[in-house]
Amino acid sequence: MAGVAGVLVTDLLRITGISNLPVWYEAGATKFGFASTRTLFIVQLLLMGFVETKRYMDFRNPGSQAKEGSFFGLEAALEGLEPGYPGGPLLNPLGLAKDIKNAHEWKLKEIKNGRLAMVAMLGIFVQANVTHVGPIENLIQHLSNPWHTTIIQTLAAGSAS
Repeated sequence: MAGVAGVLVTDLLRITGISNLPVWYEAGATKFGFASTRTLFIVQLLLMGFVETKRYMDFRNPGSQAKEGSFFGLEAALEGLEPGYPGGPLLNPLGLAKDIKNAHEWKLKEIKNGRLAMVAMLGIFVQANVTHVGPIENLIQHLSNPWHTTIIQTLAAGSAS
């Protein structure tokens, strides 16, 4: 879900000239001055590995990760309703899932929104492959001539070439 939002926001910043960002599908080739790609990858592996290991340990021994001193004193701020699913004020600041019934409903909503975001990302991938521009630029082109700039005309023009 964050990926779709990231593509749209960065593309909007690029199109409006607010920031000099690359098109989203070329962003992976960007070199960062503060760290190499290998360093960023290793840091991400370590951080994700740490979080998923703690989650696995909570599944294996429910409540073990909520004991005082097991996570830098932040245990109460991350305490969830079920083992392996953190919550608390840090991860549930709006208090939407205060009881287990609401938590299950919100988890289902998140799964459905995640699936919708995957379909949206597939659409963004396809449009980038066909038109070689970002989604905001495609939207601007479509809105400027909605009856003649559609997916059908774009695909037909691509197959005629």
